[in-house]
Amino acid sequence: MCPFCQRKRKRDFNLKDLLQHASGVGKSNSDKRSTDEKAKHLALSKYLENDLIAEGGPSKPAAEDEPPVDCDHDEKLVWPWIGVVANIPTTRAKDGRFVGESGSKLRDEYIRRGYNPNRVIPLWNFRGHSGNAVVEFKKDWPGYANAMAFERAHEADRHGKNDWFADGDHKSGLYAWVARSDDYKANNIVGEHLRKIGDLKSISEIMEEDARKQDSLVSNLTSIIEVKNKDLEEMELKCNETTNAIKNVITEKDKLIQTYNEDIKKIQVSAQDHFKRIFNDHQKLKLQLESQKKELESRIEQMEKRAVDNESESRKLAEELEKNSVKNSSLQLAAAEQVKANDKLLKLAEDQKREKEELHKKIIKLEKDLDTKQALELQIEQLRGNVNVVRSMGDDGDAEVLEKVDKMLKGLSEKENELEDLEALNQTLIVKERKSNDELQEARKELINGLKEIDMSSKAQLGIKRMGELDSKPFQEAMRRKYKYNVEEAEDKATELCCLWEEYLKQPEWHPFKVVEGKGKTKEIIDEDDERLKRLKNELGYAEGGSCFYSEDIETKETAIGYGLKGLNKAS
Repeated sequence: MCPFCQRKRKRDFNLKDLLQHASGVGKSNSDKRSTDEKAKHLALSKYLENDLIAEGGPSKPAAEDEPPVDCDHDEKLVWPWIGVVANIPTTRAKDGRFVGESGSKLRDEYIRRGYNPNRVIPLWNFRGHSGNAVVEFKKDWPGYANAMAFERAHEADRHGKNDWFADGDHKSGLYAWVARSDDYKANNIVGEHLRKIGDLKSISEIMEEDARKQDSLVSNLTSIIEVKNKDLEEMELKCNETTNAIKNVITEKDKLIQTYNEDIKKIQVSAQDHFKRIFNDHQKLKLQLESQKKELESRIEQMEKRAVDNESESRKLAEELEKNSVKNSSLQLAAAEQVKANDKLLKLAEDQKREKEELHKKIIKLEKDLDTKQALELQIEQLRGNVNVVRSMGDDGDAEVLEKVDKMLKGLSEKENELEDLEALNQTLIVKERKSNDELQEARKELINGLKEIDMSSKAQLGIKRMGELDSKPFQEAMRRKYKYNVEEAEDKATELCCLWEEYLKQPEWHPFKVVEGKGKTKEIIDEDDERLKRLKNELGYAEGGSCFYSEDIETKETAIGYGLKGLNKAS
């Protein structure tokens, strides 16, 4: 019994319960216990921990893992074993919700007191901490014993379930008890949580369930033992059979060893004879090798001499390679310069072509001016004739005749002035034409000299196209459209067709043009009714849009064919 709680109820404890009671009262925060009473209980817990436990250990039930005997086996408890803690201090936070002590602190406190809970879960609702918590103990019978000790310690401290639900007293400190049927069925946050995590079971039901599990385990183990026994018997039979087989194998092994030894003796005798023959052959081969060695030494000397010669040749080759590299670098520079020269020549050729066109236009203008000059000279001669006629008619000094003569003379002088202006312009254009011709001749000579200076042995090459020569690329593109899935056949067909039309161009009797008049002039255009051009147009002259293009101003057969194939020939 507790020496400091003689007036209290439930004073009888075993040693472990007494230690839990003294520790709980000594560390309690309740205001019902005085400081002197808490100090006495704390000293009692220290004494029990240090002195009695060191001497003989704590009192412990003889069979802690066995179900309890001195309790109501039909009472319904929440299983797994659950303790309920109430009146946990809470404070209101800034957001209006309540907060309280964490479950880990309570769990550590109860572990120090010896109740060994698994965990302590504070219960929260929409207002925050509810001030309640549940304590989970282990599912075995030691867990039940810890839960009962947990409840008895709080009852001894007047902080049990009945004390919590008693009216009239001011509640302070933590109240705790083991959850039972009424707690499980309660319509509050504790009951809701208990229904989520556990069931109601009596000790007798748990014992019956354990007995069923044990019987099932025993039956399973019995069947396993029977199967193992059968397997053992089969293994013994197999072992006996294996032993007999091993004995037979050993007997056969002895016979084989005896036969083997006899064969070894025969082999040794034959081996000795064989070794003698090999030794004799070895001596012969040794003599042959010595002679071959001498021959090889002589060959090595020859090879060394050749190696010396090869070194001198390799040096010469390296020098030649260096010279070739220098030549290659100079050739590359020459090729770059040649590319630049080619660009200049092409530009010069374009300038020559453009100036030629300008000269052609100037020549046409000169021809027009010459026609105008001849017309003016004719008008002047006519005016002079008219003046002479009028003078011969004006014998009597008729005023009208004299007036006409004056007008004719004025017109004649104006026409002569215009003729002089045209002659001056003509002379100027002739000078410019000659100057342009001289420049074109110099550009032509420079172009020819540049083409002659091209180094045909270098990689850079300038392609030159003859005037009037057919371009094979349009034929190839047309045949590739026609023979999409056979490239080789398309190339062959394009080559044949290009050769055929080159032969057509060489025929002087073929003239695919016709002369038409328009705006007082005549010009030559393509004859669309020509049979060859029509056939070329129908077979190949259609582009991707399905149309065929022709030029209105055609001067050669080649350009006629080219416009029939949409740019078949690009010569000027």
